[in-house]
Amino acid sequence: MAASTTRIRTFLRLRPRRASRSARAEASIRALERDEEEDESTRARVVECARAASERRAGAKDARHVFAFDDVFDEDASQAMVFDAVGRDVVEAALGGYNATLFAYGQTGSGKTYTLTGGPARYEDRGIVPRALSLIFERIAKIGADEDAKFTVEVSYAEIYMEQGYDLLATTLDERQSAARGYARASEIPLPKVRLMEDEHGCMHTMDLTTRVVSSEAEALDLLFVGDSNRAVAETPLNMASSRSHCIFTITITRRSRGADTLRRAKLNLVDLAGSERVNKSRVDGATLQEAKYINVSLHFLEQVIVALQERADGNENIHVPYRNSLMTTMLRDSLGGNCQTVMIATASADDGAFDESVSTCRFAQRVRKISNEVFMNEELDVDMLIARLKEENKRLRVELALLRRVESSENDALELE
Repeated sequence: MAASTTRIRTFLRLRPRRASRSARAEASIRALERDEEEDESTRARVVECARAASERRAGAKDARHVFAFDDVFDEDASQAMVFDAVGRDVVEAALGGYNATLFAYGQTGSGKTYTLTGGPARYEDRGIVPRALSLIFERIAKIGADEDAKFTVEVSYAEIYMEQGYDLLATTLDERQSAARGYARASEIPLPKVRLMEDEHGCMHTMDLTTRVVSSEAEALDLLFVGDSNRAVAETPLNMASSRSHCIFTITITRRSRGADTLRRAKLNLVDLAGSERVNKSRVDGATLQEAKYINVSLHFLEQVIVALQERADGNENIHVPYRNSLMTTMLRDSLGGNCQTVMIATASADDGAFDESVSTCRFAQRVRKISNEVFMNEELDVDMLIARLKEENKRLRVELALLRRVESSENDALELE
């Protein structure tokens, strides 16, 4: 099946300013009104990063920056609005047999985890992941009834903590199994490590990662809650519950149509990247400082991959893309330059002291926006269905052959009597 080239779409969400901060006019980043400034060539929304007047240096040229995004969500945007614009398309793509990835990127405390998983206080605060699960089961029920198709939904949840991969859903291993597969960080529940293996086609596969079949939204949400409970978090001066690891929640959707010898199998990756942080601002130490170093190094390797892909998009076909420099970039290889419809949502704080972090996040998003992926439908032969159909056809032909032999025998008997 022919592949199509699609550009990675980028979105920006602004976190509301803290009440203790100064007036709204001092915000470090804001979305320009559509009639104020808009990129007409790409119909992109434009944001402005402006350094606070009190922090500007005389003659400085970096006081104002302008960046383009596919859309921008201001501080008043609801979770439903963000999902409809960012998450709905990737869910529909996965249901149609196309791999899809949505990843959140931004400084620590800018609202990545809230955007993806939501807040616990109100039902309407649900994030992209629970809303995606709800839409998936709603759509497969409708498609199954309208098109006589059957779906299988599987979920897995991987964590990358200090450059080691762990299974967030495997919490029932006995001591012998856990010892054989390796313990994770010190915690009440030992989490087994996961490995990556490359096949003969150069595709990476995650080994020893628990995959659970779910038949309802409630089952999937239960597993999401289990995984979130096992994540590495810590309190820092910038974030009361700072994620100290990258997490990938994967939903695999398999579609089988009645009478067809093929099936469609696609993966939807929902990725929560740990926030970059400046140690001189976060003032962390000890184990938390070590975690911050690993987070910043892995995000640096991610940026190296993005820069290389950007150069390749600009015409340098011989550039090496260093996917293998980190576990995260290896796991996200298909999502960045491979067979995947990818969407990025960047998050930034509008606080006046977050200017440098906001500019860094927006610059990263601009590089991502130049990357294109070759996307094609994942359709493969359903061997079990083919064997079952051939057995039925063989049975039918045997019956027909037996009937023909019986008719022929009766005709021969009649001729002999004559």
